[in-house]
Amino acid sequence: MKTLSLLPNKTRKSRRPQRVGELAVLPVFFKLKQKKVVLAGGTDAAAWKAELLAASGAVVHIYADELDVAFDDIIALNPDQFVHHNRPWATDIFAGATIAIADCESQGEAQAFYCSAKAAGVAVNVIDKPAFCEFQFGSIVNRSPAVVSISTDGAAPILGQAIRRRIETLLPSSLQAWAQMAADIRGLVNDRLRLGSERRTFWEQFVDRAFNAPVEASSKSHLLKDADRIASSSHKGQGKVTLVGAGPGDAELLTLKAVRALQAADVILFDDLVSDDVLELARREAQRMLVGKRGGRESCKQDDINDMMVKLAKAGKNVVRLKSGDPMIFGRAGEEIKRLQDENIFVSTVPGITSASAMASALGVSLTHRDHAQSVRFITGHSRKGELPSDIDWSAVADPKTTTVFYMGGRTAPQIQDRLLKQKMHPATAVVINSSVSRDTMQSWTGSLSNLGEGIAKIGIDEPVLIGIGNAFKEVQQASEAELQTVLGC
Repeated sequence: MKTLSLLPNKTRKSRRPQRVGELAVLPVFFKLKQKKVVLAGGTDAAAWKAELLAASGAVVHIYADELDVAFDDIIALNPDQFVHHNRPWATDIFAGATIAIADCESQGEAQAFYCSAKAAGVAVNVIDKPAFCEFQFGSIVNRSPAVVSISTDGAAPILGQAIRRRIETLLPSSLQAWAQMAADIRGLVNDRLRLGSERRTFWEQFVDRAFNAPVEASSKSHLLKDADRIASSSHKGQGKVTLVGAGPGDAELLTLKAVRALQAADVILFDDLVSDDVLELARREAQRMLVGKRGGRESCKQDDINDMMVKLAKAGKNVVRLKSGDPMIFGRAGEEIKRLQDENIFVSTVPGITSASAMASALGVSLTHRDHAQSVRFITGHSRKGELPSDIDWSAVADPKTTTVFYMGGRTAPQIQDRLLKQKMHPATAVVINSSVSRDTMQSWTGSLSNLGEGIAKIGIDEPVLIGIGNAFKEVQQASEAELQTVLGC
């Protein structure tokens, strides 16, 4: 589905975030219970594949003159799932097979097996010979019926195993019992709840339980009570809105709660500054709508965004309003929350990492270092009219024991410099300018208050700009000056 936009056509960016990035392989899970599978070869490598196939319920037809001792225990445990044909494979073995696997010594034999299986219309895998594989076996994390498989397309099997180990530590062993519980109660839940937001709400709550507690004897009754409560909710048939902070751009800075909200959304109204990497974490089926807002450019009107949220929520949609940074810092969240509350629409907020924090992290600076600052201020660099706000307490900003970060101050930087110098702030006070903080395109400039205008001219104002002022940035300033002297050979 295409990315939609509320912006006028002339202001739309050519931006269509992909729901699925390019895939080297398509992850597919075969149901093999009682299905015929052909396995050519009696080696130890073939035995491992035989054990995996038996675990999935397949009936494995093995073609080999001799079997490695590794087969003994495997066949003894599941005798009904193996048929040993005491002969080499031939072109007549593929009839009725779902998949075919072989361990071949030579390239010639591998090619012959591959071509024979293809001719019979059977998906084929020749062990350790990627050129003759239509499918691959990934590293597996088993919490069946929840199964995770990792593939590196044969490029780095060790990396795949490392990823599996990492995932193993994230998924509690109790998840297997919860997955089985989900299978057991699905029909009962479907009888109680309507398709769409009701069922999604239930399963979101189910997931929270699954990752935070073991299955108990009372778990089933508690879950069904949850379903009954959702079914009788006073908000039945009406959706909800969640204001989600997308952070400064780097998807790894998202909170877990933000990811869960994106995974549960029916519709996502996202700002122009939200990165494609963040959108990639959203539910694939979610409708994405660009409601771009950029300083100094024609933007979607706030009233239109508010109207859209109300309309979608009243239609029963789970709406995520995805905002760059933190929604509660210069994000106009107050206006959106009030409008939704006036319409009796449930609204909640998921905080995000604000850009000033990301800038401080990137620079290795504590904004409230006790040797330099007793307070920190975040100030908008432009008012509703696009000008420097008229009600800023400049004497407080000029306090040498204060760290100040101006958001959206690119166009008003010369005025900021002039106002602070008039307040007798020392011209040598450290200043940093960051654009596109936390992104690959991030740029930084370090200098002093006396040449702030110079710095903004170098950084530019086409991308989001932060201006940090105060002694907390002194070490960064000194390091930059020392590096410059080294380059100049001073």
